[in-house]
Amino acid sequence: MRSMTIICPNGHLGFAPLKPASFHLGVERQPDFIAADSGSDDIGPGPLGHDTCASPKAWQEHDLEEMLLASRRLGVPMIIGSAGDTGTNSRVDMYVEMIREIAARHRLPAFKIGWFYSEVDKEFVRSKIRGGSPIQGLDARLNLTEEELDATDRIVAMAGVHPFRALLDQGCDVIIGGRSSDSAVFASAALARGFPEAQSYYLGKVLECASFCAEPYGAKETVLGEITDDWVEVTAMAPEQRCTVASVAGHAMYERSNPFFEYVAGGMLDMTNCAYEQVSEKTTRVTGMEFVPATDFRVKLEGSGKIGERYVGMAGIRDPYTIAHVDEVIEWARTQVRERFGPDGWELHYNVFGRNGIMGEMEPLKDKPAHELMIVVQGVAPTKEMAEEVAITGTRQLFYARLPDVKGTAGGVSFVLDEVMPASPAYRWTLNHTMAVSDPLELFPTHTDIIDSAKLEAAQ
Repeated sequence: MRSMTIICPNGHLGFAPLKPASFHLGVERQPDFIAADSGSDDIGPGPLGHDTCASPKAWQEHDLEEMLLASRRLGVPMIIGSAGDTGTNSRVDMYVEMIREIAARHRLPAFKIGWFYSEVDKEFVRSKIRGGSPIQGLDARLNLTEEELDATDRIVAMAGVHPFRALLDQGCDVIIGGRSSDSAVFASAALARGFPEAQSYYLGKVLECASFCAEPYGAKETVLGEITDDWVEVTAMAPEQRCTVASVAGHAMYERSNPFFEYVAGGMLDMTNCAYEQVSEKTTRVTGMEFVPATDFRVKLEGSGKIGERYVGMAGIRDPYTIAHVDEVIEWARTQVRERFGPDGWELHYNVFGRNGIMGEMEPLKDKPAHELMIVVQGVAPTKEMAEEVAITGTRQLFYARLPDVKGTAGGVSFVLDEVMPASPAYRWTLNHTMAVSDPLELFPTHTDIIDSAKLEAAQ
């Protein structure tokens, strides 16, 4: 029975460095591909809108170097999706340049690199709207309007397997992808080798977050996936980890609105009838997956728009009476900001940790606060100067809040820092939509080059 193997060392390349020991164990298994996803919208809309990384460049380079050296030593392709956290054009270029630098530093033999871009011009999206092709909202969003499009700073399309396969077909040894579906990074390799769609997409689904499909929990450890025409197996490489029926099935349901469906460009992976079998201590086998092709080809779009500049303050509360009346304290501070700046043109956000700072209105215990609270204050405004003053006012006025039964003048709030801290600009998601395209490669231009360290050294 024919099979193919892939190792994945990191579920979000660079977000925290991969663990070299388990990665080297995976490399010793001589996989056919080495692949990792490098992006997520879990990091929020800021990095996309601001066109920056959420992860330190040094961590990203660390993972790229480990993967590149291993792939060139084994002579197998290396695939990266959603370069630099967001997959914007500048992040793809940054990764391609890092690959060049690593190759030169280690004097690697010549190899072929391919890459594709994922950014979408706003005017192209506008032409679709005006041409009668609606940009359909996801997760209960309305269809995209031109007004919301105008509020958008940057858009990326989420690639499926198609640009990866195009570059594999051109013989690329290293592929750097723009914004991509997590599972497509891995499924493309299996599809390029002729394996069925259902098994290929399940392979991508189970490998996308690396050791999140293993137990006990340990992030950034390598896992190995094997695919045949009939099943997918996943094996933990870290000595202390196992891929069990529970851990693999649990991860299949991870981040799904419906635990059995995984939507990709061109179809849907249906895991309703999957069967899980523990075939060895560290390995689980999965069968029964199905793939349902889409009736039309739609690509997901992600867009981010700037709200304003942002400063952050912090205040702690230990006084029981102030804790019991924290909403009145916050409203007092808001009122002082309104008196200073008027009713609009700024934003003030309070997260009350110890009560409902994480889950907000969904918190079932918000009426049972802890014995101490931490309030994180975010001031947002058009300029840095105004944002700083909004944040300072919204933080310091917590101290001066007038509560009816308070007799003392010392205040019921303490400050971790006297000043407020500059933060990245505030952005919001403007697009979580899909757009119809006639060609799966329409939004993802591909490029190739030969990286030859010897020629580069001679030219210098």
